[in-house]
Amino acid sequence: MTTPDRPDYIVWDITYACPLRCEHCYSESGRRPTRQLDHDEILRVADRIIELAPAAVGMAGGEALVVRGVFDIIERIMDAGIEVLLYTGGWPLRPHMMADLLRLRPRVHVSVDGATAAVHDRIRGRAGSFDRAMAALRLLDEASEAARRDGGEPLEFGLDATIVRSSYDQLDLFCTDIAPRFPELGFLALSAVVPSGLANRAGFVEHEVLSDEQTASFTTAALRDRLRALTPADVELSTSDNKAMMMHPDQVANGSAFRGIAVEPDGAVRAMCIYEGVVGNLLADEPAELWQRARARWSDPFVADTLRPVRSMRQWAEAVRRIDYHFGTDSDRARIDRRPAFAAPVSV
Repeated sequence: MTTPDRPDYIVWDITYACPLRCEHCYSESGRRPTRQLDHDEILRVADRIIELAPAAVGMAGGEALVVRGVFDIIERIMDAGIEVLLYTGGWPLRPHMMADLLRLRPRVHVSVDGATAAVHDRIRGRAGSFDRAMAALRLLDEASEAARRDGGEPLEFGLDATIVRSSYDQLDLFCTDIAPRFPELGFLALSAVVPSGLANRAGFVEHEVLSDEQTASFTTAALRDRLRALTPADVELSTSDNKAMMMHPDQVANGSAFRGIAVEPDGAVRAMCIYEGVVGNLLADEPAELWQRARARWSDPFVADTLRPVRSMRQWAEAVRRIDYHFGTDSDRARIDRRPAFAAPVSV
């Protein structure tokens, strides 16, 4: 059990390089400088993360698998007794990577944001991305089955879907069409999109952020029970409204808020995962001090006053904009202002 002296979870955006151009990308990866450090500096960041002793680190980005030596970095963290969750869109996953995955056994999350190629490829911004994600899941499935057949432990991997309005009506398909394709699949995680990053654009909020009713459905037994009945029995199903990421003052007070931080590619630390605003850098500041600064940010009067009235997804989106502008740097604000307008999907 973790204590207030350390984070439960650290999201590490190890690079902003990415082969995809997701229309809802929280980090705007592929559209901004990668800010990726060299290998030795990345290992230094890993060591500083280890000092914070989180229960788990989510290796994300961008696309973590494009980082040279990424498996050395994963091994460094796992050797310290910290769980690693590896997030990938699947595009760069190749057969030669299976040996490292089988050796290290991080929990692999393959992002699939639409249950059909038409919806997924539009959301992910690149034709063929659905087929590449399916190929990645097939590689993991075959490697896991081979390991089990040889008397070893299977890989822990699954499908992680961020649901927008265009894919909300495909929830059943994730369970009935995608999950059964992969007998070794361990989990299916379905979660509501958060109004952060590119998902905070006014047009996106209007057309693709889920309605309040749709978002609330992710917490209901009715939805979970229906999807559970459609999902293969040996697949762990989870649904989330992602509201813990809001950091509402009531959540902070009762302990239900997300208890973690986000680390940017250059080692900078964001106090609140989905909001702009860093509190220092792991390469220049003591990790314990950064954690205390982060926790102080959660209760900052501006944060509390901005989030306290939030009752709807639209209000949350507006609160994100206010917090991002208040705590972001001039460079952050300029990037926000440059975000392209969102083109609503055309109904067919």
